Amino acid sequence: MHLVCDPRLPKQESDVAAFDAQVKAYKEAGASAFHAALTGRRYEDFDRPEPFKQMFEGCKKQVELAEPVLRKYRIKLGIENHKGWRSAEQAEWLKRLGSEWVGVCLDFGNNLSLCEDPMDTARTLVPYTCYAHIKDNAVQEYEDGFLLSEVPLGEGILDLKQIVQMLRAVDPKMIIDLEMITRDPLKIPVFTTKYWATFDDSYSPLPGRDLAKVLALVKKNPPKTPLPRTSGLSREEQIKLEDEYNLKCIAYARQHLDL
Repeated sequence: MHLVCDPRLPKQESDVAAFDAQVKAYKEAGASAFHAALTGRRYEDFDRPEPFKQMFEGCKKQVELAEPVLRKYRIKLGIENHKGWRSAEQAEWLKRLGSEWVGVCLDFGNNLSLCEDPMDTARTLVPYTCYAHIKDNAVQEYEDGFLLSEVPLGEGILDLKQIVQMLRAVDPKMIIDLEMITRDPLKIPVFTTKYWATFDDSYSPLPGRDLAKVLALVKKNPPKTPLPRTSGLSREEQIKLEDEYNLKCIAYARQHLDL
């Protein structure tokens, strides 16, 4: 077993002492790494570019305040690509920060929601990755864009073996944790005006070629079975389905991924 913790990052100088105390306590408890998911889904949370920019700059400040404490205790923080930034934006930020104690928690499929091919995301973020969330995703067209679902490993469209190999080349002992979320499909409404509200060409561009590439990926890879859904299931049925999917993932990871 290993312990990965989510400390509350400081938002201002006066928060640094409390952050230091958290990091010290987690380190003494045996934490192997830290994880932070600093954003929600940008296409749901914002309808104008300015609030998105303020959020992004605020996240950068939080990490800049946290970095000296992470360096002091020599423990790494993995910032998840959590449907907030495209991979190039995140990589540029981390490159500019230039700290060996701040990197990426690579979620294998999240950036599909931002019109990125998963292998493009991996190629951009793997060099900065210190910790990972493995998942597989299936996709399906719907009237406003496409649906995105976590599915048992091996049943989706991600090249899991290649991404794991890329991570192992960076660090053979890297922690790779399963993130099998059993829920209704997420709606990625790429044909709506609000979806595009935060993609400012001068600050946060989303090239049309990337949209076309992902839409082609969706069209060419219809789901092999109906996408998972929990709506309408009893609590007991939901738990049973979640257990079933997690056990499938574990079996696949052992048999095919050496995890």
